[in-house]
Amino acid sequence: MRALLVALVLAAAPPPSAQKAKELAASRAWEELYLAFASGEVKDVPDAQRRTISGALLKGCEALLEEDAVMAYSLGERAAVYDESAGALRCLARSARKTDQRASAEAALRKGLEKHPKDGSFPLELGRLLLEEQDAAGALAVLEKVPPRSREAAEAKRLVQQARAKTNEEGAARKEAERLEQLMNGKTGRRPAGTDLEVAPAGGRGGDKGETRSVSLSYESGTDPGGMRTRSNSRFVIRYFNNQRDFGQRADYEGRVVAALDEAYDFTLREIGETRDRPVDVILYTREEFSLHFGKQRAQMIAGLYSDDAIRINDAAEMSQETRATLVHEYVHAVLDSYTQGARDTLPVWLNEGLAEYVEWRYLGEESPPNRLVRNTVTSAAKAGKLPRLAEMADQSLIFSRNPSVAYATSAIAVRELVRRGGAERLITFIREVGGGKPIEEALRDHYGETLASLDEDVRAALQ
Repeated sequence: MRALLVALVLAAAPPPSAQKAKELAASRAWEELYLAFASGEVKDVPDAQRRTISGALLKGCEALLEEDAVMAYSLGERAAVYDESAGALRCLARSARKTDQRASAEAALRKGLEKHPKDGSFPLELGRLLLEEQDAAGALAVLEKVPPRSREAAEAKRLVQQARAKTNEEGAARKEAERLEQLMNGKTGRRPAGTDLEVAPAGGRGGDKGETRSVSLSYESGTDPGGMRTRSNSRFVIRYFNNQRDFGQRADYEGRVVAALDEAYDFTLREIGETRDRPVDVILYTREEFSLHFGKQRAQMIAGLYSDDAIRINDAAEMSQETRATLVHEYVHAVLDSYTQGARDTLPVWLNEGLAEYVEWRYLGEESPPNRLVRNTVTSAAKAGKLPRLAEMADQSLIFSRNPSVAYATSAIAVRELVRRGGAERLITFIREVGGGKPIEEALRDHYGETLASLDEDVRAALQ
């Protein structure tokens, strides 16, 4: 699991009072207001206070829309958590649009349409967004929900005509795209040249027996029994929810994901000389989907994780540099899991996470934490003698440590020092022996002449 360096475990204390929220809003202390209510159990706050707190957060969202859309979005998101009022959901959607978070904007508008059906702004803005996304049919469906006597009715009528015209234009093109897709998937009885097929699981323990999958490096597209889009070859099985993408959008999206995965495969091979010996599922979630499956708090804290024989990527709507780096990190975990028969249980956590983190640093062109704040923090901890000991990071997930960013960095630097002493090949041999049951102290002595205590000192010295 990879911790987002700017997100630590949220505080468990209840949020301040509604009166405090009003005071902070009155003084326009928007950052302090957000920090005061960014965590805590909302369910423990009485309904009347929730509305007051939401109102204060909404004022901040509206005030910052033009000058700081990112902070406006954060305030709007918390305002909607405390009370899904029309104002809070509208501001959340507007700030999401301004920060190019279109999936979040759509989710807020749909929630507004559900909670406030008489408010014409939600179906109007949702219809406009869907038209921009080239979803004319979806736009038409929501635009027809604008109340006929609302002030938005006239604009909605104009957009309805536009959506209908576009729907008619797309009809013939959609049929042709479906025909081409069937041809590409071999459903016409002809198979693209150079593609060998065999009946095999789709990769990992989650595959369905009897599923047809390519064993070449060519990718094949399809849909699994759960309704997820799939694209697979002998290395990866990509899975994601369709999210109303049309054929052209799917092809573009899958192409970017394929390029990122192939890059992760090639980079890992160059760095550690090993790759996965069987395909691995790569499940791509939007931030909303990840929050639904793993919880909102986890979605705010991590960029991705490897679990149940699958790489699971949070907020994969765009293949950003951070997303590609996360793919590299989690693919290293998949490789270790393949070669050590369950690395999560057989390797010390610091060794498992340290190698993945260090390879990620290398992918980003660094030999130390790419984040300057983390770099300074871990250096200060080393000088103060407050670095976590490797022995203390053997069994517990690093995300739950006192300072996750320092724990990850310390683990990665320990791996870096081992690589410098013997290269990647010796490190992998060492990891395989530890994964096979050899005591860590014995393996360190045999391969590096080290103990855990002496390696702790090497890490501290390297940082100083």
